[in-house]
Amino acid sequence: MPDSRQPPGVQVVGYRPRVDAPAALVLAESGVTTVEQLSPGTELTYSLGERHCAGAVDGDTHHACGDDAAPYCPEHTSRWPCARCRGDCGKPVDACDEDHAVYLAAFAPATAKVGVTRSWRLETRLREQGADRAAHLRTVADGRIARQIEADIAADIGDQVRVPTKIAGLADTVEESFWTGLCAEYDTITQFSFDYGLDLADRPMAETLATGTVRGTKGRVLVLENNGSVYAVDLRDLVGYEVTGGGTDRDLQSSLGAFG
Repeated sequence: MPDSRQPPGVQVVGYRPRVDAPAALVLAESGVTTVEQLSPGTELTYSLGERHCAGAVDGDTHHACGDDAAPYCPEHTSRWPCARCRGDCGKPVDACDEDHAVYLAAFAPATAKVGVTRSWRLETRLREQGADRAAHLRTVADGRIARQIEADIAADIGDQVRVPTKIAGLADTVEESFWTGLCAEYDTITQFSFDYGLDLADRPMAETLATGTVRGTKGRVLVLENNGSVYAVDLRDLVGYEVTGGGTDRDLQSSLGAFG
């Protein structure tokens, strides 16, 4: 069973992608949560310590867990019933009966996926994922129909893009011929283009750290500048770490841009 004792110090217990408000880390200490905004120019000076289950957050209250599993132990791992749904369910979630949008999301330079979301969340969902380009394909009456359409399209283009793939394309743009060709295969209602203001000349190095100057965020990827090098951090990889002030003292691999 997970250890429910309150661990000492400050722990990263969550994150929030940038949508209508700045991205943020959610920190907890002694059962109370605080938010560290990740606006461009913010200086982060956290050193990562031990990592264990991030427990649960209920409003501003944090319920700690000392289990070694990270970012979450089995007891604190939420299982969203729609995650692997293919439209063969009994619509177990209230939101299933809302209008849903089916969309394409593209990530630089030439990767795409199909997805679904409640219609009113479409642009929010695209920004949460860090999509560079997107197209709204259809609006349907409920989530079950949307998942059935998604499954059909996913057989051709897939329904997931991993974070390492997104990081690999951070300094690129979506190839126009790729995007034009993809959209030509489907009837699109609206197309979107997103700019996250990162202005990167070179691909950042993938790292797990919380020290440096925030350049910006793209979905759940945080871009930090540290000692002249630029790093890309998957925010989920920070969840569960206990942190202290003072910055990291680890040796970090320098990015190519540090030698320009």
